[in-house]
Amino acid sequence: MSEEEKVVLEREYVIPLRKVYEVPRKKRAKVAVRVVKEFVLKHVKPDDVYISNKVNEKIWEHSVEKPPRRIKVIVRKVEIGEGGEKLSIARVFLPEEVEEEQS
Repeated sequence: MSEEEKVVLEREYVIPLRKVYEVPRKKRAKVAVRVVKEFVLKHVKPDDVYISNKVNEKIWEHSVEKPPRRIKVIVRKVEIGEGGEKLSIARVFLPEEVEEEQS
């Protein structure tokens, strides 16, 4: 059984994280990661969401207390599998990661 990946959708989003600042200071970065996942689930409707390490590092860049107010990401929806057993996965990248990958 071979796993076949097919890119179905690729979009660029600016995800607002301003509501994260309503959360207690020591929980903000963790909540920001959750907000990114929820945003992608709402807009792309995949079965699962994977966030790249670079996006995670960007959120945690200024410590747990000061995540960015917004983050620009590229979301790729990929279908894995054959026939009736298809699984859709959304992968979240920074624009710089995609540019490096294409070069």
